[in-house]
Amino acid sequence: MTFFESLLALLLAAIVLLQFARRLSLPYPPMLALAGVVVAFVPGAPTIVLDPKTALALFIAPILLDAAFDFPAKVVWKLWRPLVLLALVAVLVSTAVVAWIGWQFAGLPIAAAIVLGAIVAPPDAAAATAVLSSVSLPRRTVAVLKGESLFNDASALLLFSGALAVQASGGFTGGVALQLTLAVPGGLLLGIAFGLLTRRINRYVGGTLGGTLLQFVDAFVVWLVAEHLHLSAVLAVVACAMTVARSPEVIGSPRERVHSYAVWTTVVFLLNVLAFLLMGMQARTIVGRMPTNRLYEALGVAAMVVVAVIVTRFVVVMVWNRLSRSIESLRDESKPPTVSQGLIVSWAGMRGLLTLATAFALPNDFPQRDVVVLIAFAVVLATLVFQGLTLTPLIKLLKLDALEDPAKQLVKARAAIAKTGRDALAGKEGREADNLRDSYDIDCGDDTRQRYRVLGLEAVRAERTHLIEMRDDHRISVETYQILEEELDWREITLLPDEERQIEER
Repeated sequence: MTFFESLLALLLAAIVLLQFARRLSLPYPPMLALAGVVVAFVPGAPTIVLDPKTALALFIAPILLDAAFDFPAKVVWKLWRPLVLLALVAVLVSTAVVAWIGWQFAGLPIAAAIVLGAIVAPPDAAAATAVLSSVSLPRRTVAVLKGESLFNDASALLLFSGALAVQASGGFTGGVALQLTLAVPGGLLLGIAFGLLTRRINRYVGGTLGGTLLQFVDAFVVWLVAEHLHLSAVLAVVACAMTVARSPEVIGSPRERVHSYAVWTTVVFLLNVLAFLLMGMQARTIVGRMPTNRLYEALGVAAMVVVAVIVTRFVVVMVWNRLSRSIESLRDESKPPTVSQGLIVSWAGMRGLLTLATAFALPNDFPQRDVVVLIAFAVVLATLVFQGLTLTPLIKLLKLDALEDPAKQLVKARAAIAKTGRDALAGKEGREADNLRDSYDIDCGDDTRQRYRVLGLEAVRAERTHLIEMRDDHRISVETYQILEEELDWREITLLPDEERQIEER
């Protein structure tokens, strides 16, 4: 099979698996990863090897840009304490614990053991987001997990590149120190500069398909430029996205926002699906390179590392949870986190593509490279499957999904903005103003809103039938039909119940 045929077959298999996951109410990342492992050992199955640098740019960069664009900068400042804990302290402690295991039980040199720790330390943003998308959690918990995903990759990659440079050069040199010192501020400045440049370009390409395409090009170019300059690519992408998001020009028209959102949602989901499936398919390459006796020895060390990363995150989070409840200066203005919230944050530490890609990026002469890659793969697969499949039941067991009602929150917010709209019409006279006031009043009661919805949908159906008749009788052109059809589609969307306006992820 050609590469294109293999990729097409994988996507078809993924679509089928996604339907099983949806009907069984299971998160799709662990199912796709397991399916990839199964496919990898099927005789005649295609071998698709991930190029590390390409994988990071292709899968991580756009996912980071998408998440950072929607993450308010004010929330970063508000939650900086737990974000520093998870994105820096937890990564450092996990790296240290795993490095000790690698040095003590796998016989790795200190620098190489630190490389191993940095590889398996950062949880995967896509995995946690995909698993948590099917349940309701308190807003603060979701914000902390999403915020962590924006920054923990940066600290882990800095540790990885620094320790790898020390291992290659045989010591901590001035060049390595300078590179690490400049990586963070340089990455932030590069991202801000690209963001400002993008804001200027958006004035000319906004509202066009080229403008949407530019958003993806931005993610890849910023990442690659940062990589070539040895700066933090993660922070560069995050800074670029947040800079663009704060621009007045980026708001655009409603049509542009809907179009851009639809494109990004689909592409990011496609990248997630491919990433999890391809991760599992690396099993044959990894296992096939090791002798049997070395395989069992490496699996023993891998089991210790899996337990270490899970327990270490749990200890760090729960210690912080306890301290923040006891010491008022350690928490922000909101209520202190509960034990249940701490448990969920601890259990959401699934590893993913970054861990596997950095492991594959190791040079061929790296000490015990095959063992390190196998350990990384075992950590990814174990945490993704074990924690991924049990996270949702744990949330329901702790009843965290019942703490906040998204439906009530939506009704309250809708009523608030409707009141603002009615207030803006105060003092305005005429039939048009009266009609607009009536349209805002439909949110005052469930019976009124349901009656309005039924009548509105009935009118739209009649209009749509007549529009089709005019097209079929050649009384209007295809272009006119498409414009009017889109207008009816938007009108119908506004009349549909909330649960019918969203497209399911799977």
